Amino acid sequence: MTMSDPVRRSNVRRYIVLLVLVVALIGGWSAFWYVAAGKARTALEGWRAREAKSGRVYECGKEGVGGFPFRFEFTCHNASAVFQTRQAPIEAKLGGVLVVSQVYQPTLLISEFKGPLTIAAPGKPPELTMNWALFQSSVRGTPAAPERVSLVFDQPTIDALKDGAAQPLLRAEHLELHARLLEGLVSDHPVLEVAVRTQGAFAPGVPALAAQPVDAVFDTVFRGLTDFSPKPWPERFREIAANKGRIEITEARAVQGETLAVGAGNLSIGDNGRLQGQLDLTVAGLEPFLKAINAEQLVQASPSVDRLASALDRLSPGLGQAAKQQVGANLSAGINMLGRKTTLEGRPAVSLPLRFDDGRMYLGPIPLGDSPTLF
Repeated sequence: MTMSDPVRRSNVRRYIVLLVLVVALIGGWSAFWYVAAGKARTALEGWRAREAKSGRVYECGKEGVGGFPFRFEFTCHNASAVFQTRQAPIEAKLGGVLVVSQVYQPTLLISEFKGPLTIAAPGKPPELTMNWALFQSSVRGTPAAPERVSLVFDQPTIDALKDGAAQPLLRAEHLELHARLLEGLVSDHPVLEVAVRTQGAFAPGVPALAAQPVDAVFDTVFRGLTDFSPKPWPERFREIAANKGRIEITEARAVQGETLAVGAGNLSIGDNGRLQGQLDLTVAGLEPFLKAINAEQLVQASPSVDRLASALDRLSPGLGQAAKQQVGANLSAGINMLGRKTTLEGRPAVSLPLRFDDGRMYLGPIPLGDSPTLF
């Protein structure tokens, strides 16, 4: 036996021990992953059961769990959900969902959704449909106690369906919605911060958003919520109204063509679900915006101008109509006189209020229409 034989046997034993350790590590990690995956499925089923008791039933045509070895993946094909509401049940259907959680970050869930999303009464044709090029979400926390939620859409479209024909409601190049817990607890009077970001968004049915695409930023704080248990947003708005809460617009910025507007303010919700309050706006390039929304016609058709025209017609027939036309023709100049002249990012601008009076919107004296009823 040579001197190298003990050394060779020692190296062999070292390699065997290392191999055994690697095999044990792989086996232990595999056992851990499968146990954790089972617990994740159990937690998911528990969440579904709790949601079902609250009138929200979630189903998958086909589902599975994968992602070994370093993450968990839950797949749901042909997803559907039925929500019980005060009026009637609503059914939502989705092409599929992929939910991913890294082993080392179990409280961060990343999801990707396959469209289209359709909404209808159970067993009835769809009334609303939404589609996208890409839709992803991220949730920090747990399903029962989320801390932060983000939704990101590329090229989202929303259409109302009537007699099989699609009526466009919203189009955008990019849309983001972010929400986080700012104060309080999820179960005890939470204060919620919500941020919205849009690029190239337009809504054909809304005059202010139909003429040209809008890039916008809205940062909002909701105060007055009782808790953040799963419930429809109309019920949350009802809570805010009942608790005398408010909606704080901490930052609003919108760019549409040549028009740039920034502002902030506070809104409340009346017992009838209508908005009340005011945002203080500073606008550069106001004239193109007034032309785009047909502000002249809106003012001429407003009840206050109609009453004035009727009174003038009683004094002299035709005087009222002449006054209405003059009001429209001098609208831009009048607003610039009523507002406070200033500058915005180096451009001439005017500051004026955006008022909500029982749901009716006014930009200075210009009626913009009615805001949606929140509940």
